[in-house]
Amino acid sequence: MAEDDSLAALQGLHRDLDAHIDLQLPVLERLLQSLEAHLEDLRTLLDKKPKNDASRRALSSGKIKFGDDEYEVNDDFKQQTFELADALELDELEAAALFLGAENEAHEIDRSQLQTAVLRFHRRREVVLLCVRILLKTALDNGDSAVEGLDKLQMAARIVVGVEGTTSLANAYGFWTKCLTSMESVENWLQSIAERVQSTQVVGQVPLPGFVEIMDFQRQSLTRQHENLAAICTHMIKAGYVNLDNYKTLLARTKTLDRHDLITIHYVPILLRLTAWAASETNVTVKEARALHDSLMAGRESDNWHLRNLHSATLTWWLAEYSGRYVDPNTQDPAMQNINFEEEAAARSDVFLKALNDGAFHFMLSFSQDVRPTRWYDPQKTSMLSTLLQDTPVLSRESAPPEEFFKVLIMEQLQTFVDSFITHMPDTLRKLKVEEDDQRRRLQLHFQQSTGEYPLHLERFMVIVAYAFDGFPDAAEDFWTDKESNLYGFLQWAAKRQPTPRIAMFCEMLRAIGTGESNAEYTHRFLLEEGASSSGKIRRTSSLSYTHIFNELVEFEKDIHEPKKTIQGGVYAPSTNPIDQIVEPESATMLESYLRLLAHICRQSSPARVWILDLKEYDFANICFGLCTDKVESGLRAAAYDALSALLVGKDVMRANAMWHILDDWTVNGFYAGSKQNNALGAAPRDDFWPTLADGYDESIALVRFLQSLVEPYPANEGLNDSLPFPEGLGSSRRMPGIESYIDFVMQQVFAERSPEVLDPLQRNVMRWTCLRFMVTCLSTFNENLVVFANKSSIPVDAVIDPSSLAVYVALHPFARVMEWLFNDKVLKALFAASHHNVDEVDAAQKDSPLVQSLILSIEVMDLAMKLQATYLDIVRPVLKQQPSFHHTPVSNLSLASFEDAVLNNLQVIVDLGLYCGTGHEALTIASLQLLEKMSSSRKLAVSPAGFGQRTGRSKLVGILEKDNEAERIGRSLSGLMRFSVEELEAGEEASGYIVKLRVLDFLNSCLAAVSLRPTIAHILLGFSCGTNTVRIADDSLWSNGQALFHNILLLGVEYPDNDGGQFIAWRAALKTRCWDVMQKLWRSPLTSAIIMEELRDNELLFVEAPRLTPITLEIPWEGATLAHGLEVATSDYSEFFSGPPALALQNFLQRRAAFLDYESRELRLTVKENMPTMKSRIQSVLLGTTIRPGEDAASNPNIFDLFDFIELTYPERGLPDQHPLFEGVNLISCQEEKEGSTLYSLPLLEQVILLKMKFWRKDGTITDEADEIALVDQAKLLMAIFVDWNRRAQLIRYHKDILLSWVQVVMVAVHNCEFENAARSSFILQTLQVILPKLEQSYKTDVYTALQLAGLAESLVQNIDFESTAFDKTGDFANDRLSQLFRAALLGIYSSVSTAELREYCYQICFRYIHGTFNKATPNSLLGRHTLGVIKTCGSNMLEVVCDDAYSGQGTCKISALLLLNAFVAIATRQQSKYILDNFVALNFMGVLVDNIKHIPDELRAAAAPQVPVLLSYYDASLALLLRTCQSRLGAAYVLNAGLFPAIRESHIFAVDPDIGLEFDDPDALRKYYELMLAVLRVINAAVIARGWQNDQTVYQAREFLKENRHSMVSIFKMSVNLGGGVGMGKEVQACLVDLVDCWTILVEITGFLQYEDQSSIKKARPNMFS
Repeated sequence: MAEDDSLAALQGLHRDLDAHIDLQLPVLERLLQSLEAHLEDLRTLLDKKPKNDASRRALSSGKIKFGDDEYEVNDDFKQQTFELADALELDELEAAALFLGAENEAHEIDRSQLQTAVLRFHRRREVVLLCVRILLKTALDNGDSAVEGLDKLQMAARIVVGVEGTTSLANAYGFWTKCLTSMESVENWLQSIAERVQSTQVVGQVPLPGFVEIMDFQRQSLTRQHENLAAICTHMIKAGYVNLDNYKTLLARTKTLDRHDLITIHYVPILLRLTAWAASETNVTVKEARALHDSLMAGRESDNWHLRNLHSATLTWWLAEYSGRYVDPNTQDPAMQNINFEEEAAARSDVFLKALNDGAFHFMLSFSQDVRPTRWYDPQKTSMLSTLLQDTPVLSRESAPPEEFFKVLIMEQLQTFVDSFITHMPDTLRKLKVEEDDQRRRLQLHFQQSTGEYPLHLERFMVIVAYAFDGFPDAAEDFWTDKESNLYGFLQWAAKRQPTPRIAMFCEMLRAIGTGESNAEYTHRFLLEEGASSSGKIRRTSSLSYTHIFNELVEFEKDIHEPKKTIQGGVYAPSTNPIDQIVEPESATMLESYLRLLAHICRQSSPARVWILDLKEYDFANICFGLCTDKVESGLRAAAYDALSALLVGKDVMRANAMWHILDDWTVNGFYAGSKQNNALGAAPRDDFWPTLADGYDESIALVRFLQSLVEPYPANEGLNDSLPFPEGLGSSRRMPGIESYIDFVMQQVFAERSPEVLDPLQRNVMRWTCLRFMVTCLSTFNENLVVFANKSSIPVDAVIDPSSLAVYVALHPFARVMEWLFNDKVLKALFAASHHNVDEVDAAQKDSPLVQSLILSIEVMDLAMKLQATYLDIVRPVLKQQPSFHHTPVSNLSLASFEDAVLNNLQVIVDLGLYCGTGHEALTIASLQLLEKMSSSRKLAVSPAGFGQRTGRSKLVGILEKDNEAERIGRSLSGLMRFSVEELEAGEEASGYIVKLRVLDFLNSCLAAVSLRPTIAHILLGFSCGTNTVRIADDSLWSNGQALFHNILLLGVEYPDNDGGQFIAWRAALKTRCWDVMQKLWRSPLTSAIIMEELRDNELLFVEAPRLTPITLEIPWEGATLAHGLEVATSDYSEFFSGPPALALQNFLQRRAAFLDYESRELRLTVKENMPTMKSRIQSVLLGTTIRPGEDAASNPNIFDLFDFIELTYPERGLPDQHPLFEGVNLISCQEEKEGSTLYSLPLLEQVILLKMKFWRKDGTITDEADEIALVDQAKLLMAIFVDWNRRAQLIRYHKDILLSWVQVVMVAVHNCEFENAARSSFILQTLQVILPKLEQSYKTDVYTALQLAGLAESLVQNIDFESTAFDKTGDFANDRLSQLFRAALLGIYSSVSTAELREYCYQICFRYIHGTFNKATPNSLLGRHTLGVIKTCGSNMLEVVCDDAYSGQGTCKISALLLLNAFVAIATRQQSKYILDNFVALNFMGVLVDNIKHIPDELRAAAAPQVPVLLSYYDASLALLLRTCQSRLGAAYVLNAGLFPAIRESHIFAVDPDIGLEFDDPDALRKYYELMLAVLRVINAAVIARGWQNDQTVYQAREFLKENRHSMVSIFKMSVNLGGGVGMGKEVQACLVDLVDCWTILVEITGFLQYEDQSSIKKARPNMFS
């Protein structure tokens, strides 16, 4: 839809304007193209086609046409379109296009199509106005700011306002009027919306679903549109695109404004600037200006303005600017003739003063505080405003705050007015002061003390100045830079002879224009200047200065502490002047103002702070404590604490310790510092001391802030945090040392007890924020690693750290007491209350508001509590219990074993945290995700405890999220956060959206890694519906509609670019990789695998991603550097590649490629398992280099062999600088951590080791000067870079292994499962072998993992190859044949340097399969046979020795594989008539070992457990098979017989056992296996006898003896074979064994001639009996 494209394009233009102007990103070219395309949209502004009968008829016909597309629409579409047209007063066909364009977004945001159309309509208007405003601000009103391409932007601005190519400004005047008219139409629209809402309320009808929401949205959007229009009008004035008629039109319009609301305030900057323009000599002639002035003056009474104070303010703005014409008038100008300047000036002054009485300054002050409200509770300022505004109308709290640009704009115009008034009307200003002083004096003479009866205009003006310049340090600098200027003169004049109320306002103004370091320093110098003499009646005669302020404070302090005077008495010495004896109720206010000003200057200016601290005449800290007595009001004490806090900015140990001692004296002596110390042990503050301090709201907050500044770490100690923030022996003369009572005050008195009682939400949030900040400081500054270093290094931690011992540090650090309180029920209740807020209120609040900031801190406290509880429970608490000297007052705690128990009692926090993620406050989102990550990763929370006799139940975290369908709400908001946006790429890794995306993915990954087999928070937020141990997809859920969080992660993982077209970018790759990481965890988990694999298949992930794969080489640039360049650096040197972003980009690439291959292999397996032949065929095509997608042309992609590119990348391990002096005596293993499957060095821990060591050297004098320290710091930086380098290499090696494993899996699965023709399968296998063989042989040197993976793959391949169809080289050049190469490589692997049992077994299997496969072709004397034997001989006796060792003493099945291979070797050697193998057997005594093994067979079987029996039997089978093979040659048989075959068999007693019973071993089929064993031994005997021949008497004799000895066994077998004895009812397998046994016995009997021999023996034995 065009409408859809138009809105998206305009939003793109707005993004580019922001990116170019605010972020200064390189988007100028695109911006200019976009601007050119949308100039007409910007010129038309808010124009729209009104409702039209022709359009209505066209829509009613049911057929409408947009561009070339024609649509048929139903009645529902027509009805809703008519409603839309009526609501927006819009042409019906335009409304139809708008309605149609809203279809897709309606599904995304879960709103009706009609509502979405209204949203889009207003959004488009807003975006147009935003673009125009930004363009005009930049082009016409940007001050001195330099912007690239400014001339082009200025030309675009001229085109928009209609003055490009012409000298006439008529079009610009028209455009300005158009903007003003648009403002009026927006106001009318707002009025009609208000009336509609009101009418529903009056009638009492229930509004339709979404009615209130859409009305609120329209009201807010229209208000923002009005604000932008006001800004556009204001910016155009600067360029002179206005005339006097425009001004008159504006005045006529503002007359009619009748409410003090935001709409009225929007007119203020236009009025201010256009008034200044009209009054300026350069814009309007004297005649016209005077006529306008006369008109304004004449209308002062007669003009019926609805808002009198707005009228008055407008007059003052005019007078202040217009008077500038007469400051230095050109009397020669004819128009200036016959003018009585003095008389007119007096008249203007009178009118100005009357306007003030009519509320001009009231209005200015009102809109100033409306636009810049005090978001943080500031009682003094609130009180001041209340006094000055009286009953002036102000904006309600519910009003939406104006945007930041408007605040700046209105304050800039107000600054111009302030400057003009001070410069152009100094006499009026003086008159103000004189009149007010006179009135005050008259009132005081009559002893009237009310301030409401004199006007306070000058005071209001001072606060207006404060508002106008606060936060604008550059503008405020105009007051200070020129001491001859009117502005500086005004300060000097205003500082003199000030009555008490005015002092507060003057101090507020001084504080505002003293913001910023340079301005604060100017303020400091200003206060150093002395006015009149400072002696005598100070406040009546002197200018405001440091001397004056300190004298006042000291005087007041004396009055407090001298019994003869009371606080209500006169502050100053007795005087005969009745005026001086007047009681001034504002004395405390005045002192508070002084203290606030001094605190502000101390915080902002370092020189000022140092000067005040070094002041000899006045000890400011003690003065402040002197004011903090119970006799003064709480507010003044609060101001004193605040001033004390300011003195601690940039504190050092000496200053902080001094402050602690004064504070401790003050608390013990009950509000009095410096009095006689009470050193009695056990002396404590009076009972009501702490409750009194907690009772005053301002005071309790200020005191906590003071304590916060005291417990903050010293700036010099922030890296190590090894010191206590207070003197170790604090208070030891009267109690247990430490600051327990202060922490108890914050945690119990203020946070747990006082804060819940505060009713005002703002005040409550400020109090919470103050206490929570204190807690965060106490928790985060504890260094738990010191305990690790003390136990695992030789660094004398006790001697290095600042406290006297580590035990003292652990026990006295505020961490321990705060953690103790965090298990208290009241504190926990307050903490969880602080973390629970209405999410709509949070969303609407400003990010720096107390609500949001206190919420963030409450989450941070929980996060720290969960992170550090193990340290507290396992280390700190036992230390406290063991050391009686550290026993403190116990805190009443719940019986909680961990903080998780508290969470289980307050599960709503889980829902809250999820909802906060969608509020748009980046810091809050990140904090919430971080805590959610910890909670979801905690097994105690993730897996709910089971009841007695039950299995563990469903996670309570999941349960609470499913309640009220909160999970979908949270999932939807997280899903929105994960949407890909182009502007993020341009903003880089600092973009808030990017950071939030990373955090969301980290949270999900952490949660899925912690608990993968049960439903968790991550599953429910990703879009699954969770059971107890299962997950499913619910109907009509976000998942089923393709809008779940998972789907956006999938889109992000596929669409997010990891390169910029020229190089891979680390931060981009990091996000993409984390998306794949989440998906991989899901498809690997049995819980979610089936659902995820189906979803990814439906979304064609494999076929979308395959064509995008990029083959890589050593020369590919990663963040501008290649791996080849990185490898050029020696491993002992610092490498920028490995320690910087380039290696991180490479690591992310490898991780993602490994995940893709892992997915590909799983998908291929599933196609077989679930019988999906089409899908299998498509995946096979992808493996071979072609992607086929339905309805699209086939696309090429890197084939599986191209993706073996990673194998060329190497990451040589580098050495560690563990011998460096900085690590001497440190066990670096203690600094290691497990992360993502790799063992890495923890950089924070290493950094702390270095800091600790350097501190040790400073203490023992090893570091003697600054040069040594600088050199060490440089070395430390290099060392840290080296550890980063080491870590990165470790991770690269880990992911290199992952990707290799995944690649091997894909190839294996392909070979086993893909539908290849025989020739094609062989070709694929041979190609794979060609690719892997060089790397396999290379890996034998050092890389056992690669060798294992590739050998395992090769073994799998060679098992699947058809040797019959594989043509061997007919020329006999087998050296180049791939299978022969594989055979040779496998033989080399057997005795390689990295050889392991597992690797050798793969090699044995490969060699065996090769010999077996080629045996038929390797005929005697054939080239193949001779080549095979030659390769074996080439490997030498070393190889055979290794195989024989494995065959004798190998592990598990490796023994069997070795025997099988030896069997094959004997077979090939025998065929080629070679004695090589057998001679080596004899040389290695292997034959003897084999034969000797027979002796132990029965004993080993009897001793074996059931699981070991099958392996043992397999081993005996292989061993006897080798003997059998050996005995098949004459020489072999001789070797076997000579090794003692018959004695070994005799000794084994295998044949001595009753065949009916067999050997005793643990196997259900023991008898059959016994027969098989007998058979195998008999075959060896038969082979040996046959090979040696019947003529070999010795062999025949041994065989006959064997038969004689085992006649019983033989006869039993014969009997069983003819179903005699125990043979009845035997299984077929046993019967087959018996038949074979009978055959073997028969052969042996036959070949030995045993029967004949027996007959002869019988005759010989019988003969002597004949003669007996």
